[in-house]
Amino acid sequence: MTKPIIALDFPTGEAALQFLSQFTEPLFVKVGMELFYEGGPALVREIRALGHDIFLDLKLHDIPNTVESAMRVIAKLSVELTNVHAAGGLEMMRAAKRGLGDSGTKLIAVTQLTSTSAEEMQRDQLVSVSLEESVVHYAKQAKAAGLDGVVCSVHEAGIIGEACGERFLRVTPGIRPANVAADDQKRVATPSGAKMNGSTHIVVGRAITRATDANGSYAQILKEWSGQ
Repeated sequence: MTKPIIALDFPTGEAALQFLSQFTEPLFVKVGMELFYEGGPALVREIRALGHDIFLDLKLHDIPNTVESAMRVIAKLSVELTNVHAAGGLEMMRAAKRGLGDSGTKLIAVTQLTSTSAEEMQRDQLVSVSLEESVVHYAKQAKAAGLDGVVCSVHEAGIIGEACGERFLRVTPGIRPANVAADDQKRVATPSGAKMNGSTHIVVGRAITRATDANGSYAQILKEWSGQ
């Protein structure tokens, strides 16, 4: 059972590092666009030097050559996970995998964002199938491209496991304890619900980063996630 991934959704590297200073144990953290664009590779290296594993969540989506070149740079950062948008297609995903080479960084693909409802997907993307069908299709494409897994909501994690195998990673954002608001994400779940529904990794943000007692909140989520 992997540790919950803490989303470091802070505007500056200083704020992220101050948050991390509250913990004495190695964590698994997510560095997303806001923080990476502010702190860059230097911040990623600093967080790695503190002993934390990193999911570098940049959701690359561009022509295959550009994505492959970008992944060659990411490969030098020694992060645990990074990602692309599955909507970029098979060739783009294969190029991303080539770019990472033998770095050891696992590559996953975003299926549909957890902020996207079925109605929005069909209206804005002109996707006529159900949300579940779209997500499973993207997962199968990612597996065909040689990726290690996908980002998906808890609600599709089980069926993706059936379609792509239990070793295929299902990284699920939108995780909230029962007493925490969903904010801007529509497809959410509790840590125990994620475990029961087939998630291999969970991403938790504000429930920990905005908690009065971050250590206590993390410990409770870890307990729920591990089923203890």
